[in-house]
Amino acid sequence: MKLKIYLSLGLLTAALSFAQEKKAEKPKFNQELATSLGADQYGMKAYTIVMLTTGATKVEDKTKMGELMKGHMANIGKLADEGKIVVAGPFLEKNKENYRGMFIFNTKSKEEAEQWVKTDPAVQAGVFSYEIFPWYGSAALPLYLKHHEEISKVNP
Repeated sequence: MKLKIYLSLGLLTAALSFAQEKKAEKPKFNQELATSLGADQYGMKAYTIVMLTTGATKVEDKTKMGELMKGHMANIGKLADEGKIVVAGPFLEKNKENYRGMFIFNTKSKEEAEQWVKTDPAVQAGVFSYEIFPWYGSAALPLYLKHHEEISKVNP
């Protein structure tokens, strides 16, 4: 019985040791990928975050609001397909800043981000307003988008 326990502990220790060694290996630096993504020496780059807020316009007509939201979603898809937007999504609860959702745009230019957010029909209608902030994050962030369609059964 003791021999089985010692053998089991030995195998467990060896497996944990191997797993730690495997985890400790740093992936090989890929200069071509880093350059293609615009990464700095830390693998980071500048983006622009747009925080959508509730706008001044209240649309009571549900059909009209539905059309605006459909246009809002189509515009997000268009901007993503063009490589301009890398993250978009609503907040799941109310907050004191009245933020409704956010975009992370693949630009360090606040002016360019503002031009892009103004293509949103819900922004144009005044349903959403926005605030713009410079942001610094992983240059690899846009890479997740190519896998999103593989994991979503339904797209809005």
